[in-house]
Amino acid sequence: MSVIIDFNDETNTLSDQDTALMKQVLQAACRHEDVAEDSELSVTVVDNETIHEMNNQYRDVDKPTDVISFALNDEEELPDDIEVPNLLGDIVISIDKAKEQAESYGHSVERELGFLAVHGCLHLLGYTHDTAEAEKDMFSRQETILSECGLER
Repeated sequence: MSVIIDFNDETNTLSDQDTALMKQVLQAACRHEDVAEDSELSVTVVDNETIHEMNNQYRDVDKPTDVISFALNDEEELPDDIEVPNLLGDIVISIDKAKEQAESYGHSVERELGFLAVHGCLHLLGYTHDTAEAEKDMFSRQETILSECGLER
């Protein structure tokens, strides 16, 4: 078994290979972080206009961004007799930003999509980059996972 990934490309621009690659890196990230099998997450790919609206609404930042994560699993203790799926949360990625950043960083769009997927997943798992130490840890994990998937810089 593996993590269940609900994938939605609202832009209808991703190839089957792009979708498969993003699912592959997400599965690798979840294995690397010992996420329980049958956990669930969703990925939605949108355009800059849509992610701009979301960024403004949920983060009070009036500009587009590359990825937003909405974590659902607050690890609240439930009674033993209640079974609920382990819902990790939702990752929203801007395809427009992915393309812009790939060009700016001089690597492939595939590498950038993989990076954004892993970055969003690690946020769902509680990682942040709000301090130098936290950023070093999170980015080290990202690079390890991406390297394992053949997506080095």
